[in-house]
Amino acid sequence: MLGVTCAIYMVWEMVRHPPQMAVMRYVWPLCALFSGPLLIWFYRLYAGPHAEDAPFAAKVAKGTLHCGAGCTLADLICENLAHYVPGVLAYFGLGTVFSREIFAVWTMDYVFALLTGIVFQYFAIAPMRDLSVGEGVMAAAKADVLSLTSWQVGMYGSMGLVHFILFPAFVGDKVDAGSPVFWAAMQMAMLAGFASAYFPNWFLIRSGLKEEM
Repeated sequence: MLGVTCAIYMVWEMVRHPPQMAVMRYVWPLCALFSGPLLIWFYRLYAGPHAEDAPFAAKVAKGTLHCGAGCTLADLICENLAHYVPGVLAYFGLGTVFSREIFAVWTMDYVFALLTGIVFQYFAIAPMRDLSVGEGVMAAAKADVLSLTSWQVGMYGSMGLVHFILFPAFVGDKVDAGSPVFWAAMQMAMLAGFASAYFPNWFLIRSGLKEEM
């Protein structure tokens, strides 16, 4: 509930103070869903009117959050889709490649997150570099594949620990998108994803493959 409240606040901030990079209007509220007051503190310190004066480490953090927004949107869609329409998991390997549902869900999450991330990157990179659609998509893919994959490694690692060890030990039952406990665990997993994607984003921005935010 705190994350939702913070996201609503960030929507209000985006209306009052639209960021120069249009795609960030969606990035900040989406990332507030998992990082809550921490994101609001970071936004007030290093974004808005202070964006140009932010140190490089903060710009890397904003670039990492840009990746996280795509992951957040994809996870919200995919986890709820898997919960309410479980038959869709057959298209992502359940019953053929995977015997466990969670691995099919993770595959679907990754595919959707990658596609969403490339779209987000396209609207960050193409306008700034004045690229054609094809050039923009290629540049967005170069910027997002490493970033997105490194984020998912941290997120899946955290959720794997929770799903295979903590939930059986302390909850004793299947926990999925229908449970608030699942979403609390997902918030922590997203923070782990941010941590694992931070230094890959440092490399991508330093090398010019990804734009500073």
